[in-house]
Amino acid sequence: MSLFLDALSDAAAQMTATLTSVAHAFEAGWGTGLEALLASPAALFYVAAFAILIVLLEVFMRYASYVSVLRWLTLSLFAYVATVFVVGVPWGTVAFHLVVPHVEWTAAYFTLVVAVFGTTISPYLFFWQASEEVEDEEGDPAAEPLLKAPAQAPRQLQRIKLDTMVGMGFSNVIALFIVLTTAATLHAHGVTNVETSADAAKALKPIAGDLAFVVFALGIVGTGLLAVPVLAGSAAYCVAEAFGWPATLEAKAPDAVGFYSIIAAATVVGLALGYTPIDPIQMLIWSAVLNGIVAVPIMTVMMIVVTRLSVMGRFSARRTLTFFGWAGTALMAVTVVALFWSWID
Repeated sequence: MSLFLDALSDAAAQMTATLTSVAHAFEAGWGTGLEALLASPAALFYVAAFAILIVLLEVFMRYASYVSVLRWLTLSLFAYVATVFVVGVPWGTVAFHLVVPHVEWTAAYFTLVVAVFGTTISPYLFFWQASEEVEDEEGDPAAEPLLKAPAQAPRQLQRIKLDTMVGMGFSNVIALFIVLTTAATLHAHGVTNVETSADAAKALKPIAGDLAFVVFALGIVGTGLLAVPVLAGSAAYCVAEAFGWPATLEAKAPDAVGFYSIIAAATVVGLALGYTPIDPIQMLIWSAVLNGIVAVPIMTVMMIVVTRLSVMGRFSARRTLTFFGWAGTALMAVTVVALFWSWID
């Protein structure tokens, strides 16, 4: 019973963080991104159309085909890389501050630190990647769970390791380029009060020109198309598994009603939140902060599980992975404690 309650509380926290993230992805990726490109209120119609399309694809499209769509959408993230080379960046200054960070003991500083960590090591990543590994195994007739087919372990674990390293490396490089773009353009010209992603794109236009504006705005739209199905899907995996419901994108709609209902609900509620008066940038920051806080207990439980021989057997984490896993968990915990301490002060 206690394990169920723990899983349910984690699912509720994850669902809350996911809904706010979905809302921002709708508002930023499609609402303001399309508004910036089209300069028309008709963009709101496309947002709703995209929401319906995403739900239909996740519910009725085969898993393998759907993953291929998401994989190709990641190419849109290179728009942020292209923008950096259009606007120009003082690389010497960037290199110095990447090595020597500026630290302040303030609530605002630690709020953003936890938000950055929560964006980088988000709980939904744990649920999404683990669930997709299960989806891949079930979709491959030759693959079996590694506990039943240990001979497949070296190849599969090497693939998972490479996939994780490339994916996390790629996502962090893209995040760095986004920071560089806004720092070298908006912040350098005194533009610090940005309420939406469209504000950022529009402010970029007179500073860096039409090309940078269009590329950046297209990146925003592509990111929204990529983020919403992943966020909604990860919430569905988390909640459905907490209740013991079937949780697979390979299932047909009648066979996984609860799972697909959560996907649809997360998408619709996220869409609705995007039309509230809530500042979308603040919504994004606080959802990232919540992700950072929730990540600590989830990472702790995950490390306990992967290091326990009675659970993992021969596949328990090795010393190097255990060290860095606990180090990452400790770092996340320290930043969260520092955040709470700065709020008290």
